[in-house]
Amino acid sequence: MEKFRSVAIITARGGSKRIPGKNIRPFLGKPIIEYSIRAALDSKVFDEVMVSTDDEKIAEISRAAGAITPFMRSNRNSDDFSTTAEVVIEVLTEYQKRGKNFDTYCCIYPTAPFVTARKLTSAKAALEAGNALSAIPVVRFGYPIQRALKVKDGLLSMIEVKYINSRSQDLMPAYHDCGQFYFGKTENLLKTGQIFSDRTVPLVMPETEVQDIDHEEDWTIAELKYRLLKEIGKV
Repeated sequence: MEKFRSVAIITARGGSKRIPGKNIRPFLGKPIIEYSIRAALDSKVFDEVMVSTDDEKIAEISRAAGAITPFMRSNRNSDDFSTTAEVVIEVLTEYQKRGKNFDTYCCIYPTAPFVTARKLTSAKAALEAGNALSAIPVVRFGYPIQRALKVKDGLLSMIEVKYINSRSQDLMPAYHDCGQFYFGKTENLLKTGQIFSDRTVPLVMPETEVQDIDHEEDWTIAELKYRLLKEIGKV
């Protein structure tokens, strides 16, 4: 089996319900998936930049942007319940069947215009610097989650009452996954079936470079953020 260094896997199934055609919808003038493809190609850290999709239109646009689609995604991993890990494992396993074994993989989401070549290069360096098994971009919550509130029967209450008198600056910072990309070691993913591990390195991102895109409002906010970042040369 031929040995390769790394593969970028952009996961882009068809059939988005909340934002129809989300993965190829124009984002400031070009299909949003092109931003992920271009970042991966420009980073020059991958032997292959491929798109895993079940949709021929997505595959066509991806190839035009410079990615490859050596095989289509299975029906089994093309529904609303398929996990990212399952999709990536399918890709890596199919590559192995074809005689290609990659040491590392980077799963990049197709609606992640804030991913840049620089970030991917930094993630690769972080993964290789020590004994990490994966490197993942995260962003700090803007407010201490220990003081989160819940609504029950129309009334507010604290989820953790013991923190009701705690000062924000005294509470431990918390982070969440940016939902942009996951750089990891293939052997560990195939062995455990998990992207996260107890040896996952965080890549802390500023809130200005992070935006989930699940609804129309999110899309508008993402475009506003991107324009501002482009003006100052951050993307």
